[in-house]
Amino acid sequence: MANAVPTDLLTPDAGIAPRVSFVSLGCPKALVDSERIVTRLRAEGYELSRQHEGADLVIVNTCGFLDSAKAESLAAIGDALKENGKVIVTGCMGAEPEQIRDVHPGVLAITGPQQYESVLEAVHSAVPPRHDPFLDLVPPQGVKLTPRHYAYLKISEGCNNRCTFCIIPKLRGDLVSRPAADVLREAERLVAAGVKELLVISQDTSAYGVDVKYAESQWKDRTVRARFLDLSRELGSLGAWVRLHYVYPYPHVDEVIGLMADGVVLPYLDIPFQHASPSVLKRMKRPAAQEKTLARIKAWREACPDLTLRSTFIVGFPGETEAEFEELIAFLDEAELDRVGCFKYEPVTGAPANDLGAAVPDEVKQERWDRFMQTQQRISARRLKRKVGTRQQVIIDSVGPTVAIGRSKADAPEIDGVVHVASRRPLRVGEIATVKIERADAYDLHGTAVGF
Repeated sequence: MANAVPTDLLTPDAGIAPRVSFVSLGCPKALVDSERIVTRLRAEGYELSRQHEGADLVIVNTCGFLDSAKAESLAAIGDALKENGKVIVTGCMGAEPEQIRDVHPGVLAITGPQQYESVLEAVHSAVPPRHDPFLDLVPPQGVKLTPRHYAYLKISEGCNNRCTFCIIPKLRGDLVSRPAADVLREAERLVAAGVKELLVISQDTSAYGVDVKYAESQWKDRTVRARFLDLSRELGSLGAWVRLHYVYPYPHVDEVIGLMADGVVLPYLDIPFQHASPSVLKRMKRPAAQEKTLARIKAWREACPDLTLRSTFIVGFPGETEAEFEELIAFLDEAELDRVGCFKYEPVTGAPANDLGAAVPDEVKQERWDRFMQTQQRISARRLKRKVGTRQQVIIDSVGPTVAIGRSKADAPEIDGVVHVASRRPLRVGEIATVKIERADAYDLHGTAVGF
């Protein structure tokens, strides 16, 4: 999905500097890359354009995780070439530039993911900057492509896992963790700029620091280890909501549940389980201890009753049998996860999974996906119904004439449900209101603001 550049970043008088149009595709991790590039461009005096037509050039940050994502990226490049003609390509697809050149030989330059300097060099070559240090002011927190009240905080690049359905390590390399002090300085700048929710992301958040042997770095008057628990604790001291995404169920994750129970970070874990059948997990090269996972979920909820668990799953993995799928459904029923996404397996060029079993027919994938979603819808509705009558803190994302839309601590932006909030006074985007929950449906909550 493309991420539009907010209009409040655009300068009305764009004639004083080169203008760049930007397309950001893919996941939140790619969005952070886009923010870093845009921040550098603004620091050098470039303006952002609302449209490709009339801009001096276009940058397309691509996604290469799935073949369908590659097709979307190639289409976006084609649109940019048609509307503008001067296009620089970066992101995951840039790791294999021949895929782009074969379809669009006219692009100006192609760089891989995280290659910020190469992107800037390509822009300089095509459209030299006209920098005026008295006019080109960039906020200390950098330019963000998310709403002002929340921001993604990337703590590492790459991944050491070798899941058979994933080519991210091929595109982005092995795990490279940022020093804890660097992460905390960025987080502090964001909070000072008005960010009220930090969404911690990486390919494998719970592996943070493994590559640097949990090295210490100086943060204010103390040293902080590059360790999942330590970083979470420090982030929780900054006064913003801290939401943890892409966490693998390693044993040390248990330690962070205590921080959630104490209110230091949000009681929310995004754990991409992907499947529940031990045999499928083995083919995926994922942890296959299903029984231990269920026991740990039970222990987590006992330690932190308000814990929200979100996950993603794949149906139709090569060789998936009906019995293996039924194991997944049984897991859903027992685990009772709060928020769940499900994807039908797509072949990914270069992924070992393609050769691990017979392809599941599309009609079977669809039928299993439908059964999966029906099962989870019942679970979600049941769990949300328990919140009727409770009071929830809700961060407001948008406001309408009579009802505002927000999210509780159990809801991440764009992927989870929302809370529809009625209020006696107008609510403001970014404020956190106390809402009495009066009704629930399959995915969303409805209530009235009772405190501000």
